[in-house]
Amino acid sequence: VYISTSSTSSCNLAGAINILLVFSYRHQGTENMCTPCIAQDSGMNEIVLPLPDDFHNHFRDDPSLTSLVAGHVKQRFGRCLAMPNLAPPVTTAAAAHSYHQRLLSSGLEDGSVDLVMTLYLTDTTTPKDIVECCPDGISVKSGAIRAAKLYPAGATTNSAHGVKNVAGLYPTFRAMEETGMVLCIHSEVPDSDVDIFDREAVFIERIMVPLAKEFTKLKIVMEHISTEGAVKWVSKAPPNFAASITVHHLLYNRNSLLAGGIRPHFYCLPILKRETHRVALLKAATSGDPRFFAGTDSAPHLAFRKETECGCAGVYTAHIAVELYAEAFDQAGALDKLKGFLCEHGADHYGMERNETRCPDERVVLKRSRVGVPKVFNVDGLPLKPLRAGEEVAWSLVREGP
Repeated sequence: VYISTSSTSSCNLAGAINILLVFSYRHQGTENMCTPCIAQDSGMNEIVLPLPDDFHNHFRDDPSLTSLVAGHVKQRFGRCLAMPNLAPPVTTAAAAHSYHQRLLSSGLEDGSVDLVMTLYLTDTTTPKDIVECCPDGISVKSGAIRAAKLYPAGATTNSAHGVKNVAGLYPTFRAMEETGMVLCIHSEVPDSDVDIFDREAVFIERIMVPLAKEFTKLKIVMEHISTEGAVKWVSKAPPNFAASITVHHLLYNRNSLLAGGIRPHFYCLPILKRETHRVALLKAATSGDPRFFAGTDSAPHLAFRKETECGCAGVYTAHIAVELYAEAFDQAGALDKLKGFLCEHGADHYGMERNETRCPDERVVLKRSRVGVPKVFNVDGLPLKPLRAGEEVAWSLVREGP
C-alpha cells in the first residue's frame, strides 16, 4: 500500500424494540445518533490500493436494481462473491450459471469484476450437487461456483428454503472439502425463543463448535460477524476458519438503529450490537490478522420495503463501501492494515489469486476529500435510500487502469 501525506426479509425489527429500555451507555462523542462512533484520523491524505475484494454482495435479480448495484460495484471492486438468496434461490449449478449470465448483462460484460458464484444450501443438497458445481475441480474462471452458503431456515432475507438440520449436511460438507469449495455461513440461530442480540453466540455454541471438531480441512467463513464473542472464537479457531466483517458493523452500533427513534435503514441481520462489540470488530479488522477480511453484505431494498410495519433487513453500502472501510481504518489509526483486509486476506482464504497479481495494472485511489452521498437512488421511479443518504463520506475514490 502507498500512503502519502502530501496532499467513516425479516420481521425481527419489531422484536428488537424492547431493547430500547436496556441501553446504559452513551453514543461516543456525538448527539447525532446516526454519526459513526469513532472520531480520530491518521492525517494521511492518499492511499493507492490494488483492486479490493468484496466477499459478500447482494446483487439481487431485478434488471434495474441489479444494474444499479453493478455500477457501484465495478467502480470499487475487482472481485465479488454473489449471494444466492434470490427468489427462487440458487440451489443448482445450472441456476448459478444462469444467474451469472444475468449479472454479466447488468453492466459487467466487460469483465471489470471477477464474479464468484455461490450455491444456496438446503436440507436436500447432496454431494452430487456439489460435484456438479465443479466437475473438474475448482475453476479459476470468472463465474465459477467456489462457495456454498448455509442460511439457517428463517434467519434472514429469503432464507425460508434454508437449512434446518446442519448435521444432516455433513456428507455434503465432505464433498465440499474434497472439491475445495468454501462453506459460507450466516451464523445466527433463527429460534424465536433466543434473543435477537444473542443469536450469533448461540449459533457458535450449537453449530460452529461441532463443525470445528468435525472438519479440519473444509474452508469455512463466518460471514458478517457482529459480536466480540465471534471475534474471540474465530481468533482461536483452527486455521480453516475465517470471518468477514461489514463496514456498517465497524462504524455503527445499535444506538444508530434504535436510540431516539427507529431508523429502519440501519436495520440489518445480524443486527447492530452494543458499542463494546463494534470496538472488538474494529480491533479485529485493523489487527492485520488474516482470518478477518471484507464482506460488505451490501443489501439493497427499495425504501417502501424498509419503511413499513415489517421492514426488510439489509443496509445498502455498495456505493461507498471502500470509502467507508477507509474511514473506519483511518479513524482507528490503521490505514497500513487496509490493504490486507480489503485486498489479500479474503483471496488467500478462498485460495484465489490476489488482484494485485491477477490485474496488476488496475487500482483504486482514495483521497481525503469529503464527498456528498445522494439522498436516494432511483430504481424505476422508486427510491432506494443508501447508507449515509444526504450526508458525506470522508474519502473520495477513483478506479484507475485499463
